[in-house]
Amino acid sequence: MRITDIKTYLMHANVPDSAGWRARNWLFIKVFTDEGIYGVGEGSGWPRVVETAVRDLTPLLIGEDPFRIEALWQKLFVAMMGHGMTGVVGGGALTAIEMALWDIKGKALGVPVYELLGGKIRDSVRLYAHAHSAERGRELVDRGYGALKTGGVTDPLAKVEALRNELGPDVDLMVDIHGPPWLTTADAIRMGQALEEFDLFFYEDPVAPEDIEAIARVSAAVNLPIAAGERHAHTWGVRELIEREIVDVVQPDTGRAGGLMQMKKIAALAEAHYITFAPHDGSLGPVAEMAAVHLCATLPNFLILEHLEDDVPQRYEVMQPQPTIVNGFMQVPDAPGLGIDIVEEAIAKYPSTGNITPPTMEEPLYVRARDQRAGWLRRGRRTRSGDFT
Repeated sequence: MRITDIKTYLMHANVPDSAGWRARNWLFIKVFTDEGIYGVGEGSGWPRVVETAVRDLTPLLIGEDPFRIEALWQKLFVAMMGHGMTGVVGGGALTAIEMALWDIKGKALGVPVYELLGGKIRDSVRLYAHAHSAERGRELVDRGYGALKTGGVTDPLAKVEALRNELGPDVDLMVDIHGPPWLTTADAIRMGQALEEFDLFFYEDPVAPEDIEAIARVSAAVNLPIAAGERHAHTWGVRELIEREIVDVVQPDTGRAGGLMQMKKIAALAEAHYITFAPHDGSLGPVAEMAAVHLCATLPNFLILEHLEDDVPQRYEVMQPQPTIVNGFMQVPDAPGLGIDIVEEAIAKYPSTGNITPPTMEEPLYVRARDQRAGWLRRGRRTRSGDFT
């Protein structure tokens, strides 16, 4: 079997009523072979730029054996040396291609991808959904979800307090600060300490992820599990977070970490340090999500997988078959390969737009974050009586 071609499929995947996500795109690919078997993949990390990287790498794969996944990964990785080997653009391109190769191999051998990754140790994967209000939290819990994430750059403390008051102590809550560049380490520590009483499942990206020392300071000062890693690519991007045991939860992004084997290696490194594994999936399409499900089914230190419930109306229009979610758990598919396919006609209905929504001073999300910064932090300050001011 030999690779004959690679095609890319870029689509607009806006989130309704969300200014911050209206320029989001998904990038899917198909890798074709001379035996009529093709594999599907997905890459993120700036999809329209990643698409160009995939096209540049394609000639290096024509005529190659798609079963030699590690050898081809190393070939492509070295080829990118002059363009930066550990960035998320290259990571996204490698991810999409490698994911499709696993799909081809599974289809050709008649086995699910999880069998190629060591075999599954669970039949379903626990999910968490997103809720930024008590009402949304109640709706999701009533659907069966037992874990929810909130946060963002505006009023994370008020959001988690409302959710905990509405849902009680038995729902696992997470807060994602998104590591904004204007948030200082001292700010993140104060917020984290204020969040301690809500018994969080984890406190995610409290500072800019590029500042490893700042994450370490937050980890040392805050009595909450710290999660990070989504904006890094490859094992080298998260190595220091794991080896220094700065994080309790490592979160490689399924669309740009470099591929399923890179994520498997990250998980193994984390396991050696008793660190759990919870892939970031928040801006990705359904192909990467299903690839993550196959991977997570095989990992002993898997914790939980991010899932955006109701985020994009066309999410499952562009992929078949539909996943099975029961009580907040996604069933691991048993069909050969990834067990899914993309629907080209549906993707074509949503042409790509620009990659970035400019954060101008008129952009409401950023304006609120800057204008409310003082109040945002004051809500995290306790009085002697223990009340928030």
